[in-house]
Amino acid sequence: MWTKIPKNWLWLFLFGSLWGAVEVLGGEALRANDVPLASVWLTAAALFLLAVGRGALNRPGTSAVIGALAALYKLANAAPFYCHLLGIFMTGVMFDAFASLLLAEKEGRKDWWRAPLTGALSAYAGNALFAVLMTFVVRYQYWVGDGLRKFGRHICVSGSLAALASLLLVPLGLRVGAGGEALSLKRPRWAASGVAALACAAWAAGRLFG
Repeated sequence: MWTKIPKNWLWLFLFGSLWGAVEVLGGEALRANDVPLASVWLTAAALFLLAVGRGALNRPGTSAVIGALAALYKLANAAPFYCHLLGIFMTGVMFDAFASLLLAEKEGRKDWWRAPLTGALSAYAGNALFAVLMTFVVRYQYWVGDGLRKFGRHICVSGSLAALASLLLVPLGLRVGAGGEALSLKRPRWAASGVAALACAAWAAGRLFG
């Protein structure tokens, strides 16, 4: 039992919880200090955690599950700003799509450009899809009230900065995740206990400080 848990749901729960904690605690800190382009920092952290999760468990669908868990975490630990929940989930889905397309090993080949391209495309696609939905489908007043200025800024400025950060963070995250996955194979009981403890600590932090 313990040999299977860390490679599956415990890993997903861990990274979903860590991402949720970053959104709750990090987002609150950024807003409290009026940090400009706060969404860029949060997206960059999300892509790093998604990459770590993908390095630990490189299977289609896992990144989308991590995004869903992070959204549920934020829903449970902070005010339910539903547009934020949608943005979190969509980032996970976009990363999942590009990681499944680019990071799946084919005949043992690992091209160096696949990891940074996965991050950059995920950042742009996530921001673009969110902006389209908020502006033209949901027609949220915060987005449509300023014409297309916010729409363009979210894609061209925030998307570009997040994509630039992902060029370094996604390859780094994949390496970190692969090391964690290797450790779980060598010491499955220790790894499972550590993963569970970290996930619970993230939930507790969100409850106490979120």
